[in-house]
Amino acid sequence: MDRREFMHALAMAAAAGMPIASRAALAGDGEKLYDIPAFGNVNLLHMTDCHAQLMPVHFREPSVNIGIAGANGKPPHLVGEHLIKAYGFSPGGSNAHAFTFLDFEKAARAYGKLGGFAHLATLVKRLKASRPGALLLDGGDTWQGSATALWSNGQDMVDAAKLLGVNVMTAHWEFTYGAARVKEVIEKDFKGSIDFVAQNVLTTDFNDPVFQPFVMREMNGVPVAIIGQAFPYTPIANPRHFVPDWTFGIQEPQLQKHVEAARAKGAKVVILLSHNGMDVDLKLASRVSGIDAILGGHTHDGVPQPVEVKNPGGMTLVTNAGSNGKFLGVLDLEVKDGRMRAWKYRLLPVFSRQLEPDKAMASLIEKVRAPFTHKLSERVATTEGLLYRRGNFNGTVDQVILDALMKVKGAEIAFSPGFRWGTSLLPGQAITTEHVMDWTAITYPQVTVNDISGEMIKTILEDVCDNLFNPDPYYQQGGDMVRVGGLTYTCTPGETMGKRVSDMRLAGKPIDAAKTYKVAGWAPVAEGAKGDAIWDVVTTYLRDKKTVSSVKLNQPKLVGVEGNPGIA
Repeated sequence: MDRREFMHALAMAAAAGMPIASRAALAGDGEKLYDIPAFGNVNLLHMTDCHAQLMPVHFREPSVNIGIAGANGKPPHLVGEHLIKAYGFSPGGSNAHAFTFLDFEKAARAYGKLGGFAHLATLVKRLKASRPGALLLDGGDTWQGSATALWSNGQDMVDAAKLLGVNVMTAHWEFTYGAARVKEVIEKDFKGSIDFVAQNVLTTDFNDPVFQPFVMREMNGVPVAIIGQAFPYTPIANPRHFVPDWTFGIQEPQLQKHVEAARAKGAKVVILLSHNGMDVDLKLASRVSGIDAILGGHTHDGVPQPVEVKNPGGMTLVTNAGSNGKFLGVLDLEVKDGRMRAWKYRLLPVFSRQLEPDKAMASLIEKVRAPFTHKLSERVATTEGLLYRRGNFNGTVDQVILDALMKVKGAEIAFSPGFRWGTSLLPGQAITTEHVMDWTAITYPQVTVNDISGEMIKTILEDVCDNLFNPDPYYQQGGDMVRVGGLTYTCTPGETMGKRVSDMRLAGKPIDAAKTYKVAGWAPVAEGAKGDAIWDVVTTYLRDKKTVSSVKLNQPKLVGVEGNPGIA
């Protein structure tokens, strides 16, 4: 950051009412933020869930991330001031902005956007230069989440990952491009550069491994095994017909065998590159022995420090490295006498103002975006309020989508998936086609309208609620609650299946179990679904509206979670 940029940022901080006593207030320790002395002899860099965001973005962290039963009050279920207190961050500082939703609009204007592959590339190169042999691991959800990724069949992200220097990756949303496309990338684009690992993906006929379960790499004389764990519930959370010949699942006993096989081959360090979600990883770490660290993703939780989990074989570190390109995890291990003796970890926010863009990566990004520049920049509407998506229940982006479904399709009730990706917009920003695609770009975007009984609506809500709040992490799928428009209800997260959703009402009147209601939704998992693409429905609604003035969130009434540190 040069003097002029610094003074500009200082002025923005002052205008936002933020502390400006020192340069350190702008980015943690200012220039020292990314000056991390090398430690140990095994060094791992970890990114996950970037959701195809090549450019720097704003992304608001959740104000609601409820932990139930044993997860109550523990990472990753800490938000806002609870998280700041737990990790000793300064209120109003850069870490408080990166890791929480607090004062989001003011802080975002002061600190600028985060992420962007050109800025991330600079940081990766800097850290690899000080850590010879360091590996960059990608936890997946890399090829999906933007217009250019969708329109290029994920090729823009494949090329960017190779240039970034990714060494090993696993996957989730990558599978929504279909089995043939995934195999094509691995066999052609990744050959000789990126290892794709997933121990828990098998063929449906003979349970043969589809991908290599793990790879061995030597770092400073230390053999290191990287085992892959793809998202276990891919055929349930996403359309089964995209991967009809593959099975998934957690595959815990099989994972234990792979750990032992890696150790038998001489591995002194075993890392699980996981897309389970952090709650699942925490349970897994308590049951599988011999894993030194789990570098996790899927649930988008930015957790500043690993959780140490005891198991019959010793201890496993469990991490989760956020989303949208906002963070880069740095795990340094000291390995002596054949085992891990010490460790240091930093989850670094990638402040684009603090990192010069890498020229080669910037050039690639410009090249892949060039054919779509006009389309991406089309102005659809303007927002007067903050638009965001992230949290157990509705965000303002979700509400816009719900309102669009009901308005354009003439539905009484609307459902929208509890996706955790999608960039945030500040008040006064133009909503462009690119932003709409950031919220909706998937390979099964069809909008459906159906007559659904009140009884079935209750069943749907209970089913999704159990996916989110089941006290056993192995029964969770890691998303958020389905977003609901028109219908109001009460939610009791601590209850059991079938008893969490109550008092469902439409226009103040109780929902009749025997009556049918016109319900619009999108992202159908059934094969052969037809309908308008969700981005067309949202664009139609926004063009007609022109200005998104105020968004009234349709939030459920929550019962039994008073004092939960997962609620701001």
